[in-house]
Amino acid sequence: MKVHELQEKILKLKKETNTAILAHSYQAREIVEIADYTGDSYKLSVDATKTNADNILFCGVHFMAETAKMLSPEKRVFLANKNAGCPMAEQMDRELISQIREQDPERTVVAYINTTASLKTVCDVCVTSSSALKIVKAIENDKILFIPDCNLGSWVKKQLPEKDIKLLHGGCPTHAAVTVAEVKKIKEEHPDALFLVHPECVPEVVALADYIGSTSGIMDFARKSEYKKFIIGTETSIAEHLQYECPEKIFYPVTKDIVCRNMKITTLPDVYNALVRISDNNSPEYNSCEIIMEQDLISQARKCIDEMIRLGG
Repeated sequence: MKVHELQEKILKLKKETNTAILAHSYQAREIVEIADYTGDSYKLSVDATKTNADNILFCGVHFMAETAKMLSPEKRVFLANKNAGCPMAEQMDRELISQIREQDPERTVVAYINTTASLKTVCDVCVTSSSALKIVKAIENDKILFIPDCNLGSWVKKQLPEKDIKLLHGGCPTHAAVTVAEVKKIKEEHPDALFLVHPECVPEVVALADYIGSTSGIMDFARKSEYKKFIIGTETSIAEHLQYECPEKIFYPVTKDIVCRNMKITTLPDVYNALVRISDNNSPEYNSCEIIMEQDLISQARKCIDEMIRLGG
């Protein structure tokens, strides 16, 4: 079956099942094209609250679908591929952070949204890469524990020297793998291109950037900029999406290896099979996963998300 034929079947099924498809920006082009909403993880969770659909089908990784469920507990939320996890979200657990809190109780625990619901229950506030600086600055307490991404935390710490920010070793292995040598090499090859980078990259790479921002921030900057050439320092799919959106400009991935394999595990057939499962009253043979969360977990984990909304609003 050709791609466009499968896309047409998906569009028909999502209408029949009253399902909204949410696709993270790192998803493949053929998935983004049939999505109702695209963007970063937090934007998609907010989008889920705005739709009238009964079902949410998330094309992303597990913690993102969890967040969507927490913000829309009355809706059924599905993950298109049940094996799509996030190494960063799974690096630290509730027990570890609870122990650290006991040892250093004066610190406000700030959790990057790329964390599990279980871990969020022992954190004080969530942040996204676009809101981290604003929210940490707004916290009255100057003593902060920032988890799990030490690279994003390091960037925030540099901007807010008045804060005592403690970091733990953790982060996104995909972004952290980008090296200074790779950046310098591509900048030499394209000296007239601006380097746009995600703060999940290591500080030495971030220091070489012309613009530092979230995935959405990078895309917005590139769309609006008068410049015509850009080196994209985040997942390679962003360069591809931008090239479709802005054909008059040129986008270079900082390296061909900056690929989130957990994001790429979701395929167009996965999306189709998930919709068939929803249509067939969740017959178990299809590779999708409904996000089931106890109300107590939702209530406890959502506190730090509500605090993020309060401080970031």
